[in-house]
Amino acid sequence: MTKLAIYMKKHHTVVSALALVLAVAAIFWVVNSPAVVGAAAAERVLPIYSVQRQDKTVAISFDAAWGNEDTQTLIDILNKYGVKATFFVVGAWVDKYPESVKALADAGNEVMNHSSDHAHFSKLSAEEITANINAANDKIEAVTGVRPTLFRCPYGEYDDHVIKAVNTMGMTAIQWSVDSLDWQGNSAKDITDRVLKNVKPGSIILFHNAAKNTPEALPGILDALVKQGYNIVPISQLLVQGDYTIDSTGCQCPTAIAAPSPAASPATSPAASSAVSPAVSPAAPSAAPSVKTTVTAASPAPSAAQSPKVTSVPNTSQSAAPKE
Repeated sequence: MTKLAIYMKKHHTVVSALALVLAVAAIFWVVNSPAVVGAAAAERVLPIYSVQRQDKTVAISFDAAWGNEDTQTLIDILNKYGVKATFFVVGAWVDKYPESVKALADAGNEVMNHSSDHAHFSKLSAEEITANINAANDKIEAVTGVRPTLFRCPYGEYDDHVIKAVNTMGMTAIQWSVDSLDWQGNSAKDITDRVLKNVKPGSIILFHNAAKNTPEALPGILDALVKQGYNIVPISQLLVQGDYTIDSTGCQCPTAIAAPSPAASPATSPAASSAVSPAVSPAAPSAAPSVKTTVTAASPAPSAAQSPKVTSVPNTSQSAAPKE
C-alpha cells in the first residue's frame, strides 16, 4: 500500500470534510459569479415601471374595470387642468360603458388595454393571452377608432411568459412607479400625500376609476404637480422613442444613457414573480409596483421592421425593484 493510500485511510474523515468544503465553495462561486448572475438577469423580461427623463415630465394613469360613476368627473377635472391621461380599460367595461370609453377618447385621453376580462394572465397560455388582449383591443378600437398599443396586466400580475407574449404582439407592457392606493378607500389627503411624496421625473402614477376618494384628491395633486413644474402627459408620450434598455428596476432608459432613473424607487427584487395591483378586486397591491420581467417597443407600436431595439439590462448597483 502506498504512503498516499495509507494517509487517505487514516485521515478519511478529514479528507471527506475537505472535499465537501471545496465542493460547496465551487457551487457558491458558480451561483454568484458575475457572469452567471448577469446572464440569468439578462433573461428576465420586465414591463416598464418608469422612464428615465432629464426633464420634469410624468404620466398619470387610471385602471377601469368596474363602475363608471365618477368617469365624467375625472374627465372634467383633467380638462380643467389641461391634462391628458392614460386609461387602461377592461373589455367587459367597454361592453358595459361604451359611452364612457368614447367620452375618454373624445376628451383627448389615451384608452389602452387592461385585458378582456381581468383574468390572471400568469395562468394563461401564450395563445390565450394573445386572444384575450386582441378581444379587448377589438372592442376599444370599435368605440374609439384607435387600436391600443399599451397593455397593463390585470392585478399588475405577470411572469416572463406573459410579458413575452405581449411583446410578441408588438405592444408595450406598462406597470407604475407611484401607486396612489386609492382602491383601498384611503382619504383624499392620504392619497395626495402618498403621490406627492413619491413622484419624480419619469414617474408613472397609478389611480383607479371608481375609487371612492380619487375625484376629491385629484385636483390637489394636479395643482401641486403643476406648481412644482411638472409636465403631465399620456404614457405614450412619456416613453422613450427609439432604442432603449430596461434596467432591473423596470426603468426604461435611452440606450445612449442606460442608467437608473430617479423615478424608480425600488423596494422589491425584480426576481419577484408578480406585481399585484387590483383594478377589479381591491385586494392586492401594496405601496409601489413589483417587478418580474420585460422588454418592449415604444408606443405607438411599430411594425416588426421598425421595432426599436430593446435590451433588458440588470442593474447591479441596485438589486431592488418597485414593490407592488
